[in-house]
Amino acid sequence: MRRRAHSAAPRGRCGWAILVGLATIAGAGLVYDADAEEVTIRPADVAAILGEARKPGAKAVLVNVWATWCEPCRDEMPHLLKFFRAHKDEGLRLVLVSADDDADRDKVVGFLASQGVDFPTWIKRGDDMTFIDALDPSWSGALPASFLFDGRGLLQRRWFSEVTENALETAWDRLVSRRKGRQP
Repeated sequence: MRRRAHSAAPRGRCGWAILVGLATIAGAGLVYDADAEEVTIRPADVAAILGEARKPGAKAVLVNVWATWCEPCRDEMPHLLKFFRAHKDEGLRLVLVSADDDADRDKVVGFLASQGVDFPTWIKRGDDMTFIDALDPSWSGALPASFLFDGRGLLQRRWFSEVTENALETAWDRLVSRRKGRQP
């Protein structure tokens, strides 16, 4: 999860003023933007993220690790959210984990707000390699990365690059078919 040299800084004074305002309110965990719902970001280590993947009540859990400085991550986010919104009533849980530094929390909040995220998300804490190896030892740490867990918290599918809606739909259909006792 090495940080690439990329600036997502807003343009002009107006954008900067908005980010300064967001940073001021971010300490409370709630940030409001004129175009977005409430954004809540929780710090989490890998145990908390795996706990979310194993928490009862979902048919499947999609964990996505992303960062504001990662252009493919930003490009992928609308597709992930569209897929999640299409399947959340069927039992899909989405766990978004930002790999940004805490100093960039305002960027994380601003980006998620711009995407209309209105559910709790996470910002990674702790050692990168411990986090990477606990999610999947075959993962290099490159971003974006997505992990699909079944309702029991067992890893079923992984993507170590941008994932397409078609790939998500195919994996979802296979997972749901297996739950119903049918083979895909």
